[in-house]
Amino acid sequence: MPELEKSSEACKREPADLGGRRRIQRQQLPYYLKVFNRITDKPLGYLGNVSCEGLMLISQWPLLVGARFDMRLKIPTADGGWRPIDFHATCQWSREDVTPGSYDSGFHLDAPPPEFRELTEALSDYFAFTPR
Repeated sequence: MPELEKSSEACKREPADLGGRRRIQRQQLPYYLKVFNRITDKPLGYLGNVSCEGLMLISQWPLLVGARFDMRLKIPTADGGWRPIDFHATCQWSREDVTPGSYDSGFHLDAPPPEFRELTEALSDYFAFTPR
C-alpha cells in the first residue's frame, strides 16, 4: 500500500490543472459521519471520503451538479455532545452508487474553514497511523 501523503502538506500546494481530476489524495472512511443541510438541519447523507478541499457524499438522492450547498458536520466530542463544522461546497458530479438506492456526489469546498482542515489532517494522521 503506498504511503499516504500528509494532508497538511497537500493543502499547501499550488493548484495544478489536471483536467478536472482530483489533485489531493482523499482519505476513505470506514465509518461514516452524517452531513447535514446547515439551514434546515436535515441530513443530506454520509461522508464517504474527504480531503482538505473536497468530499464525497453518499446519499439517497442524486444531487444537482453545479449547485452550492450549505453543509454542517456534527463532530462527536468526548463528553457525548457534538461540535459543528459549517462550510459551503459545490457539487462537481453525482452518480448512482453500486449499492441500489444510493448516490455518490463529489463536492469542492468553497473556502474550507480551519476546523475542516483540522479534521482532514486528524483523519489523515489516524488512517496513516502517523505517530505523534
